[in-house]
Amino acid sequence: MAKEAVKYVWEGAIPLQIHLHKSDVASHPSPPPALVLAPRIGYLPLLIPLIKPYFKDSLPPGEDSIWFDYKGFPLKWYIPTGVLFDLLCAEPERPWNLTIHFRGYPSNILIPCEGEDSVKWNFVNSLKEAQYIINGNCKNVMNMSQSDQEDLWTSVMNGNLDAYTRLSPKLKMGTVEDEFSSLSSPQSGQVVAETDVAGQVKTARIPVRLYVRSINKDFKNLEDVPEIDTWDDISYLNRPVEFLREEGKCFTLRDAIESLLPEFMGDRAQTSGEERSMDDTEEEDGSRETGEIKLVRIQGIEMKLEIPFSWVVNNLMNPEFYLHISVLVKAPQR
Repeated sequence: MAKEAVKYVWEGAIPLQIHLHKSDVASHPSPPPALVLAPRIGYLPLLIPLIKPYFKDSLPPGEDSIWFDYKGFPLKWYIPTGVLFDLLCAEPERPWNLTIHFRGYPSNILIPCEGEDSVKWNFVNSLKEAQYIINGNCKNVMNMSQSDQEDLWTSVMNGNLDAYTRLSPKLKMGTVEDEFSSLSSPQSGQVVAETDVAGQVKTARIPVRLYVRSINKDFKNLEDVPEIDTWDDISYLNRPVEFLREEGKCFTLRDAIESLLPEFMGDRAQTSGEERSMDDTEEEDGSRETGEIKLVRIQGIEMKLEIPFSWVVNNLMNPEFYLHISVLVKAPQR
């Protein structure tokens, strides 16, 4: 089952309908949009070799500085495509309508991108960060041969899970014990950090990138979520989760998110779908200080918070060993 879940993650894709921005159209009539299937674990700049030839006859002469937007909102190229979709489309839009630009790069919003080289650099750098979080150093990434590093990157670009599975153990990133199959529990409150028979560390620190989109007004349906205006509406946390175990208690996704967002997961915080108590109802006088988590998505899945965190980590991580979590919250009332 675990291998099947990872396979689904690697095969996951989002249908895109790419429109050429009107300022880049130098032909009449305007070209129809390009239809592309974008891997969830991939990055938008890696689609350019597919998209640019389609529009080449409609482009004006000059230097290209390619970027994408969604409803006028510039998309950060170093965030995996699936994460962007989960974060910006509360109600999934299929196909996802994006606009490609070949001019006017918004350097005040987006960091420069030199195509595949920039994306590869970002991937390897994230790999080093993840290994430092897990092992306390990144020597296994640094000591990886150039050919192995190239092959690892190629496996990600091509969505080749078999090749990635052959190469990734060389990084010795460690494992997380499945809590369903655990025969014994460590002492209460301890972080699990053991060494297995192969000498790999059973990690106690999980690399997590948390994207929190905050909405000020309440809404009942995801289709009513307002369009995003600025990246300032999204909080970004690059912070490890300490994998804690207590005897007789499963460490859940709720526990992990609570460690990162205590203001939304405390005793008084509410999760969408949970009933309020009478005491909570009586606090509708503006004194509430907690918000409400409306949605948690990982790899396109709307997650139940009681799922064991070990399953999430072992099955839904991205290839750079980060777990990307998108959270939609109703902002606290002040």
